[in-house]
Amino acid sequence: MKKKDFLYSAMAALCMACTLSACSDDSDEPNPGPDPNPEPESAYELDYTADNADAWGNYMYQTALLLDQDASNLYDDWTVDYNGGGPYATIFKDQTGGAYASPLACIEEMIESGMWNIANEVGTAKIKDPYDKYVGGDQEGGLYAVESWFSWHSRDDYTNNIFSIRNTYYGRIDDNDVDKIDGNLDAYASYADFDDEGDIAANSLSTLLAEVNPELDETIKTQIFAAAKAIQAIPQPFRNNIDSEEAVTAMNACIELANTLQNELLSFANNSLNDPSYTDRLDAIAEQFVDVVVLPTYKDLQEKNHALLEAVNAFRENPSDANFETCCAAWITAREPWEKSEAFLIGPVANEGLDPNMDSWPLDVDNIVQVLNSQNWSEMQWSGNFDEDSEDIGAAQSVRGYHTLEFLLFKNGEPRKTNN
Repeated sequence: MKKKDFLYSAMAALCMACTLSACSDDSDEPNPGPDPNPEPESAYELDYTADNADAWGNYMYQTALLLDQDASNLYDDWTVDYNGGGPYATIFKDQTGGAYASPLACIEEMIESGMWNIANEVGTAKIKDPYDKYVGGDQEGGLYAVESWFSWHSRDDYTNNIFSIRNTYYGRIDDNDVDKIDGNLDAYASYADFDDEGDIAANSLSTLLAEVNPELDETIKTQIFAAAKAIQAIPQPFRNNIDSEEAVTAMNACIELANTLQNELLSFANNSLNDPSYTDRLDAIAEQFVDVVVLPTYKDLQEKNHALLEAVNAFRENPSDANFETCCAAWITAREPWEKSEAFLIGPVANEGLDPNMDSWPLDVDNIVQVLNSQNWSEMQWSGNFDEDSEDIGAAQSVRGYHTLEFLLFKNGEPRKTNN
């Protein structure tokens, strides 16, 4: 599976002393999850100390630097030049360079490689994989399969994945998503309240479908909202509620959305939108998607990852609890546009290995500790053409990216401390 190649054989070899607390706990109070008295040699329990402070700050900086570079390269691929063929935005919108045969081919990629792919991943991997391991008796495996569990940010990551589907389908970005998460989705009775239906772009899949298949459009909009709301309903943190009823409901809601996108929307596009009379309309939808959704999201990603790098560098120069907190806030802020880009992991982000560069999961924590001790930053880098089957490239990607930095910044959902 692309970036999130589940390295469970490596994970099983780790010396893990942590055990899950009761996953059915629906208390609003955070539960620390793993055993509060782990064996000290567990890589997962490593703390920032005076002895490793310089190395820790340097590792944070090197990881943030690579994230900043990857985010900038991704934006440049779309806006400046991609492998000598001009901006990927032009390649997509004008179907140049042989990547897309027609506007319909662009729409099909938006649906299958984009919206369906991330809905399916959230349902069958991000939620279901930990659930299957946990209820199957592998509690540790269930815990360590939960993405973003160091920061306890899993629910918002997954919700932003659903928002990325919404943005692609609606042809626009809703800037109020964070407020809606923090303000509780229960305040919104339906997708119309939540998404301000009047702002759905004229040149969007939703608007076109509302004209030619209104029942399917209504189903998709309802299911997008239901998936986002179900994810947010999982008791916090998800890692302590893996087998909860709410987690099962969220899993099923995401899988239902994925099935609708694959079996109904993609089928409808293939069978009903291939008429030449729709060509201009589909071309306008592809342009709207690039100009109003993709490019602003990647620009936001570039800017917020640069701010993250600046925050991390400030910590490196002046370690303090306050600067740890600032870095954690910057990490969460930089993470949002990434998660909202996962409905369009197409083109450069996939072909150049930028997705696993930035977001590989699970982590090889033992090797992260080795890099921390050696400060051999070359272990985080690779060169040449991307090959997802390359063990060397995969090893480099498993010790960098958002989740490596998350491990260095957070512990049990809180910013780390400088004095332990």
